[in-house]
Order: sequence, then structure tokens, then C-alpha cells
Amino acid sequence: MATLLKRVEPTGQAKYVEFTTLLDPEQFPGQKKGLFNIASLDWPYTEGLRLDEALHPLTLLTVGLYGQVLPNQNGAPLRVVIPWKYGFKSAKSIVRIRLTDTEPKTAWNKSAPQEYGFYSNVNPRWTIRAGARPPSAASASSAGGRR
Repeated sequence: MATLLKRVEPTGQAKYVEFTTLLDPEQFPGQKKGLFNIASLDWPYTEGLRLDEALHPLTLLTVGLYGQVLPNQNGAPLRVVIPWKYGFKSAKSIVRIRLTDTEPKTAWNKSAPQEYGFYSNVNPRWTIRAGARPPSAASASSAGGRR
């Protein structure tokens, strides 16, 4: 990912990277409106990272898996993989990458902001909502946090 971003030479105004996935309800039935004419998410799926996270050497822009071209079920033709983030941050079937100065509105955060924060870092020490900050050690017992 860093190689691509450095090639486009982001200006000092760029603070975030937004990923937009393919919108094709015929190919992706889950994008169709379901019961009561309501789709499960606001499509197309969007996800985002801070620019410094996107430039991290472990953030991968992936076109293959196990030495083969990336299969459709794994996000072909292009997906992003961020090891320290929850899986939903790894956008699949990416058709647009955009640099922006404002925090992108992400699909899950729009759907359930109380559950899905923008950062969504994996912290194996706490069993808490995605994106929420872990309580301090002093307040862990009263806040219901578990180690």
C-alpha cells in the first residue's frame, strides 16, 4: 500500500485513505434490498484508514493469495489487509482509493456507530465493542471490561 500511496505523492492535506468497493447487486446478492426493501448496509461498502496507518509496511494492498491470483471470494481483484485491525476494516473488491482530509464515513460505522468506531483496532486483552477504547485498569471492574 505504501508504494502506491508514495507514487501518487499525497499533499500535506491528505490525512485519510478511503476505500470504496464494487457495487453490483447482481453479482453480490447481499447488496440487494431485502425484507421490507431495506439493504443490510449502505452500499457501496466504504472503509478508511488514517494515512499513517495506510503507509505502515504491514498494510498490504493485495492482488493474490497463496501464490495465486486473488479469488473472487477473497476480494478480487484488489483488497487491503491490515493485521492489527478487525476484519471488516480490510475492504475487498476495491474499485476506488481516495485520499481525503476528513475522516471517511465507513459502512459499519454508518450502520451501527455505537458498535463500530472508525479505528477498530484489535486488542486481545479486552472483550469490548469494536472501535471502543478499553477502560482504564482502575475502572475495568466497574465498566464490565474483562481481561
